[in-house]
Amino acid sequence: MSSPERGALAGRTVSRVGYGAMQLERLHGDRAAAIALLRRAVELGVDHVDTAQFYGNGFVNGVIREALGSGDDVLIATKVGADPDPGGPIPLRLAQRPEELRASVEDNLRALGLDRIPLVNLRRADRRPGVLAEGDQRVGLDDQLAVLTALRDEGKIGAIGLSAVTLDVLRRALPAGIACVQNAYSLLGRDDEDMVELCVAEDVAWVPFFPLGGAFPGLPKVTDEPAVQAVARTSGWTPAQVGLAWLLHRAPNVHLIPGTASAPHLEANLAVADIELDGETLAALNAIPVRSMDAALG
Repeated sequence: MSSPERGALAGRTVSRVGYGAMQLERLHGDRAAAIALLRRAVELGVDHVDTAQFYGNGFVNGVIREALGSGDDVLIATKVGADPDPGGPIPLRLAQRPEELRASVEDNLRALGLDRIPLVNLRRADRRPGVLAEGDQRVGLDDQLAVLTALRDEGKIGAIGLSAVTLDVLRRALPAGIACVQNAYSLLGRDDEDMVELCVAEDVAWVPFFPLGGAFPGLPKVTDEPAVQAVARTSGWTPAQVGLAWLLHRAPNVHLIPGTASAPHLEANLAVADIELDGETLAALNAIPVRSMDAALG
């Protein structure tokens, strides 16, 4: 790692605070504003953007294609395992079968206007939060890794990541060459501490989603925690910045992908890279009782 603000991801060194593009969907009615926000992120140093074809039924990937050029040198990460389903009860449907994973990669390539996607995360569907696999969507890990490895060998993807996985799945997948893990994880929800440590040992990036909790009913919000609010009051940072900064201090392989549709909020998120938490503050935050996300979600 060249500096505390930068870290290794999919064979590159990038800023440890990237941008999760899902929230661009909120700007569906103002495409110019979505493009401008993404351009602003790059101007502020973002060089890692996380997306998916099912974000806005392709809208977000279209914005990325229009906003970013080859000269921006941005690592684009997408995910497969689900496809858009705009007419369904939720706007996505599982697509876990090997042929569906391949088709999803091809869809992302076309939508993003790329010949090669630097990082593709396999979003498994055997663990909450999210839709759980049933029927023919219950697919073995080996079959999924086989098609992703073939796509990597073909040069269509650069690196393979995993999302929403268990410790056992990660261990089984490591021989295939895993670049990162995206799991729900926050200051309050630390079910996966053993996985964080394994990722550190194996030089695998840890990219938490729901980094501030609260995304589903039953999940507590980091920003509501009194100890977090106390640190915010004395430091001048926001409770959200405190929660995100703790994650960066948790381990050197942590990369953040907070999302927003607001330019001021974007700037506040990116400022987290420069926050230093002293030992006393870290001790106070580490002492906060953690909650089991698996238990909260039932």
